[in-house]
Amino acid sequence: MSDKRPIIIIKKKVSHGGHHGGAWKVAYADFVTAMMALFIVLWLMNTSVQIQKVIGGYFKDPTGTSKKVGTNQAGSGDNFTLTKKNMKDLKEQLQKTIRENIDVSKLKNQVQMTVTAEGLRVELLEGAKATFFDTGSAQPTEQGKELLKLLASELGQLPNKISIEGHTDAIPYAGTKGYSNWELSADRANAARRLIQENGVRPDQVSQVRGYADQRLRNPDKPEDPSNRRISMIVQYIMKDAKDEDEEKPAEGGKHEEHVAEKHEAKPDPGKH
Repeated sequence: MSDKRPIIIIKKKVSHGGHHGGAWKVAYADFVTAMMALFIVLWLMNTSVQIQKVIGGYFKDPTGTSKKVGTNQAGSGDNFTLTKKNMKDLKEQLQKTIRENIDVSKLKNQVQMTVTAEGLRVELLEGAKATFFDTGSAQPTEQGKELLKLLASELGQLPNKISIEGHTDAIPYAGTKGYSNWELSADRANAARRLIQENGVRPDQVSQVRGYADQRLRNPDKPEDPSNRRISMIVQYIMKDAKDEDEEKPAEGGKHEEHVAEKHEAKPDPGKH
């Protein structure tokens, strides 16, 4: 009798799960989508308030046909429109932008922002030495160009109109015959207009350019003080139509207007134009 055992061959059927399986692809796609969403959220957290509102407005009104469209850009139905209620928000945003992009220690108190009855007034005050414009000239300095370009990139996102003013101190202009503080103040305001329109402000956004010479001194007690030489940009309120005013009109006696003024201690050192 033979001790050999019969050889048993077992064949296993291997299942490939439908072309090597596809479950990992779904998991990987979910992972990539989650990472993309995370990066978008992180980017949004570091953008300006205006951009956040524009993006939020797009998702609320992608076609841009909302009744209160902030600008002429499609999809900006909830854009940042400045009124007396939120003008202070723009002031804080501009101050933050300047702090993050320019060495504030060099400017000290030479950039002033004030919420007024007309709108947000942004003033670039000259120092004892030429800061924003060359002495006796309408040519902006490098520092003046840098700051004006930075402001233009922010203000150009707004639907609001902007007016620009030029001011001098009371020292008579001692240059070309027939050229006075009137021409100098107007030329500096126009130079500022050209620069901001080349760097983000829309051509139709500037409503006025004014030259006041020394007729509206910032420091009347010291008419020759350098701080009287300045460029002022006023971001004007947008007036709502009568229908919207009736819809949102508060009870009588509930109206108030906030004025935020920043005091500036002027140095008595007399300067040049």
